[in-house]
Amino acid sequence: MPAPAAPRSLWRVFCLRSAEVYRQVAEIDRWHHHEALYWATREREKGEAIGPNEP
Repeated sequence: MPAPAAPRSLWRVFCLRSAEVYRQVAEIDRWHHHEALYWATREREKGEAIGPNEP
């Protein structure tokens, strides 16, 4: 996890990478499939909200 004062671009990368990890967990851990998909969606939306060109 980046430091709170880290550049927003670093936070974007972190959130999108976390979303991918949760997506993969959803495919492997069927007992937590829906929970992992929720977190994947949440992290992806957070990362996308930061925007690709923000500092």
